[in-house]
Amino acid sequence: MDCELCREPAGELLYQDARLRVILANEPGYPGFCRVIWQAHAAEMTDLAPEDRAHLMDWVYRTESALRSVMKPAKINLASLGNMVPHLHWHVIPRFADDAHFPSPIWAAPRREGADHGQADLAARLRAALAG
Repeated sequence: MDCELCREPAGELLYQDARLRVILANEPGYPGFCRVIWQAHAAEMTDLAPEDRAHLMDWVYRTESALRSVMKPAKINLASLGNMVPHLHWHVIPRFADDAHFPSPIWAAPRREGADHGQADLAARLRAALAG
């Protein structure tokens, strides 16, 4: 199987352990867009043992908390889609009232030119928040 999440880092590494990694994705217009990616190839949450599910969701929540602390978004979107890449991962997306798609999902048609919420040293600040 050729799985892009198995073979590529898919972004700037913020955290990694034996079971998962948290990356800062390169999503234009969406600084802070993170993915929590299960290391082993699995398609669904129910493919994991209960303790692995708990570990994964703990890191989804930690990532949400770090983004809220560092970026102060209006909302956080959590999504586990995987229709195009059936490898278990969660999107953790900070949303701002003036982003290009708000209040629609980021995959909808844009509503406006989005404001830039990028921050200097964002990856370093998120790493520190995840470690704290």
